[in-house]
Amino acid sequence: MVTELGNRLKEAREAKGYSLDDLQRITKIQKRYLIGIEEGSYDAMPGKFYVRAFIKQYCEAVGLPPEVIFEEHKDEIPTTYEDEIPVSLSRVQSRKSVSESSTKVFDFVPKLLIALFVIGALIAAWIFLQGKVGDKAPETQTSENQEQVAVDENQPAESEKPEEEPKDKEETGENKSSEDEKAGEEKEQKPEQTLEAVNTTGYKTTYELKNADEFKLELSAEGDTWVGVYNTKDELLFEGLLKEGNKKGFDFSSDKIAYLVIGNASNTNISVNGNQLEYKVSSTDVVRQDIIINYEPKATQ
Repeated sequence: MVTELGNRLKEAREAKGYSLDDLQRITKIQKRYLIGIEEGSYDAMPGKFYVRAFIKQYCEAVGLPPEVIFEEHKDEIPTTYEDEIPVSLSRVQSRKSVSESSTKVFDFVPKLLIALFVIGALIAAWIFLQGKVGDKAPETQTSENQEQVAVDENQPAESEKPEEEPKDKEETGENKSSEDEKAGEEKEQKPEQTLEAVNTTGYKTTYELKNADEFKLELSAEGDTWVGVYNTKDELLFEGLLKEGNKKGFDFSSDKIAYLVIGNASNTNISVNGNQLEYKVSSTDVVRQDIIINYEPKATQ
């Protein structure tokens, strides 16, 4: 059943001269979801949260103000109140666990201080007793030293001759240390991998990956999140819902661009060659984010 909202969005799209395929390329939202929005059929959507996110993206693409559309058609658009309840509860539980752990730490501190004081007193007593024992036997220590000197004086003269061998060892040690220093300098001269945000426009952020031998990407979910992954040719490599604890890996070493559509940034971690990407835009302020990573392979010498 076509809704008033669906008709309004469709008319705005046609006024812009966009086909559904054009809108799919612009928004990175699958065509079947766009059709569902225009027809008011939300059953095929990943969830209520994504219905609202897709409608907002649709509005921005055709030039309609999302805030006004959501207010005027609030009866037609699903609310996400039920989806937000677990998040709120988890935050309350986190605060509770933090406060309880803090109380346990404060209770443990006085006991720790007492234990340290007792250990310090025992060490001081032991040092004092050792000093007393050392003072009582000076004659024994003197006689032992005299015997050691006598033994050294009676050693044959041949033991003093081979002085050239340590010299070779010293030279070998110097050569090795110089080689280590050169190797260290070469390592320092090699540029390290960098991943920097170079441009941010609304929900889109462009990063540049430089001085990397490879480009391996991993997406991991801390909660339910919808993601889409595209390559340099704008081919869809993956699109779907990642459940909490799920991971998805991609190798873009032969590509120059990775385009990621992150439906819920606060629940999605992005790792590039084992290093976690930091969102330039706060994930609490902008829930859906598009991440574009341009890859420059390390120059071969």
